[in-house]
Amino acid sequence: MEVTNYLEIKGMHCAACAVRIEKAVGKIDGVTHVNINLTTEKGRITFQKERTGISEVINKINKIGFEAKEIIVENVPTDREKRKEIMILQWNFFISAFLTFPLAWVMFTHFEWASFIQVPKLFIHPLFQLGITIPIQFIIGFQFYERAWKALKNRSANMDVLVVLSTTAAFFYSHYLTVSSLFSKSPSHSIWLFYETSAFIITFVLLGKLLEAKTKLKTTEAIKKLYQLQTKTATLFTNGKESKLPVENLSIGDVIIVKPGEKVPIDGQVIKGNSLIDESLLTGESIPVEKGIGKFVYAGTINQNGVLTVKVTKKNSETTLSQIIRIVEEAQSSKAPIQHIADKITGIFVPIVIMIAVLTFVAWYYVYLPGHFYEALEKVITVLIIACPCALGLATPTSVMVGSGRAAQLGILFKEGKFLELLCKSNVVIFDKTGTITKGEANITNMYVEHYSENAFLEIIGAVESASNHPLAKAIVKNVHTKIKTLPSASQVLNLPGYGVKALVHGKEVVIANPRYYMEKNVPLPIKAINLVKELEKEGKTVMVALINSKFAGIIAVADEVKSSSKMAISRLKKLGIEVIMLTGDNQNTARSVAQKVGIHKFRAEVTPQEKAEMIKHLQKKGNRVAMVGDGINDAPALAVADVGIAIGTGSDIAIESGNVTIITGDLMRVVDAFTISKRTMINIKQNFVWAFFYNIFMIPFAMLGIMPPWLAGAAMALSSVSVVLNSLRLRNA
Repeated sequence: MEVTNYLEIKGMHCAACAVRIEKAVGKIDGVTHVNINLTTEKGRITFQKERTGISEVINKINKIGFEAKEIIVENVPTDREKRKEIMILQWNFFISAFLTFPLAWVMFTHFEWASFIQVPKLFIHPLFQLGITIPIQFIIGFQFYERAWKALKNRSANMDVLVVLSTTAAFFYSHYLTVSSLFSKSPSHSIWLFYETSAFIITFVLLGKLLEAKTKLKTTEAIKKLYQLQTKTATLFTNGKESKLPVENLSIGDVIIVKPGEKVPIDGQVIKGNSLIDESLLTGESIPVEKGIGKFVYAGTINQNGVLTVKVTKKNSETTLSQIIRIVEEAQSSKAPIQHIADKITGIFVPIVIMIAVLTFVAWYYVYLPGHFYEALEKVITVLIIACPCALGLATPTSVMVGSGRAAQLGILFKEGKFLELLCKSNVVIFDKTGTITKGEANITNMYVEHYSENAFLEIIGAVESASNHPLAKAIVKNVHTKIKTLPSASQVLNLPGYGVKALVHGKEVVIANPRYYMEKNVPLPIKAINLVKELEKEGKTVMVALINSKFAGIIAVADEVKSSSKMAISRLKKLGIEVIMLTGDNQNTARSVAQKVGIHKFRAEVTPQEKAEMIKHLQKKGNRVAMVGDGINDAPALAVADVGIAIGTGSDIAIESGNVTIITGDLMRVVDAFTISKRTMINIKQNFVWAFFYNIFMIPFAMLGIMPPWLAGAAMALSSVSVVLNSLRLRNA
């Protein structure tokens, strides 16, 4: 049996660290999937429980030099540890910058244009420079040595290896010259030292890490806002008395009171009262929703004016808000396929850079300036620093985090980062009709009954349909409830996907299905019923035929209203160059009527769920990338087989589970928004990649040719990572 565990991992400082952990853990027998996210400092491990355990995975990660621990319960994420880390980085940077200042002053002696600037003799003295560089190199810089040693010990190389190689070479060569000068007759100021190079590199790397940590903190704002929607306590109502209770202690069936201005603490159904609920932070919809008896309310939404008495329908861990948080976290910690390109490059990049540095030294020392060791060393140091692949490693995860977070704020949930990439590549979108393009809140327009009174017939029909999750079934039940308040219970309920539902009520076998079901099963219907069905279908109505104990009992015709957003959403998708197709199990006349109203030219009617899935496969074989938008149990197979399944969140749980993207509201404009965010995220990732590749490819030759001094390379390397994160943050306004 496969299980998935989540880990918090400390000690990662570049993309190579994440790649190293993935390689090490991936080699453990029984591990089937590893995903390590540098930005969130989390890992998702899937393994076969019979062959290994999470403790073995944790031990392996700790053994290669990192700190891993299992995340048992996800609580509200605090910034305490991250802010503590930022505080340490700040102190290290400020102390390093303070000690580097005299060395920076000395640099003016290297430039003729700055000859008018007076430099204290003390600052020029080699022993003084050695004294202030030692704490930078070996106290503040000890962290780089520690991480580099752990990497080398595990036969890998990361950014820290490059930093250590460059700064150590600069420091010890300068140390050698300093000691030599003590026994030399030449003046100390004539010695060309590299202490400022070592100090500048460490200071700039620390500055880059500090800015990176601060900007990365902003990428988690979306998930923090979702956590802040949660409340810790609820007002329990028992025996006419109110009492405060922790939300996690509530059970299904408990009754709570939600007063004006309070957040709804848990999902439930209103049993008393009427109010307006602000669901904007949960769904992205700004208009408050009216809630009365029988309506459902959701954790994290805000009660605006009336007192509501609510019956708890879900556990705290199973609320809609909890599911949203879980999906967003998984999306932010997952990788888009494009990230694997960066991972492969990062895995071999550092060894290649070291080889380039060696070639640079040989070229300068033996060819361009033979015997000039300090010139060759300066070029080597610059190459090692300028080539750090930090920006490359941050290019994808930061964009995925911000993009999926922004989508969540609009009520769009991407289950994994890869669907952010796949969605914008889709060129065909298939829509289900009922509950997707239409409201799924149909009204009964016509009814014909035989052998039963109208109320008796409605009672039986309502009992059967109340056991179904299909939008039409819910609409029928809603209509029945206007005449009959209490319905009997149905047993042995069997969904007939694409057709209807079957159940026992009062010991009678009841089948409610569309006419095609009876045709395919060769069940004869009265001529009068057949003619009535044809007449109603011509009017564009959805017709259901009921059999009780295998005998014709009646017909129900319903009409479903098209959503106000459907036509505009479909028009916008067409403008994006996307082909739109509608597939429905409904009859031809109804399908044609709806398609014409919303501007869809291609549609198929009377298709089963399996046929929907087969049609998607057929389109995929032709080279199309297909996104399926559906609602209800009938759409689960199609959602699963599509390249990207988009589930309308107001539908059944199985549809939401089958979908790769969930639209919390039924607004189809959010489907267009999902495409837009997907496209902008991918553009953002590509911009980051272009910058990261351009930076390394363009800057390395400059470093090899000696055009760029080492201290400038350190500054450029630090700022390249920050620029990638800042560019990703632009997605917050997508």
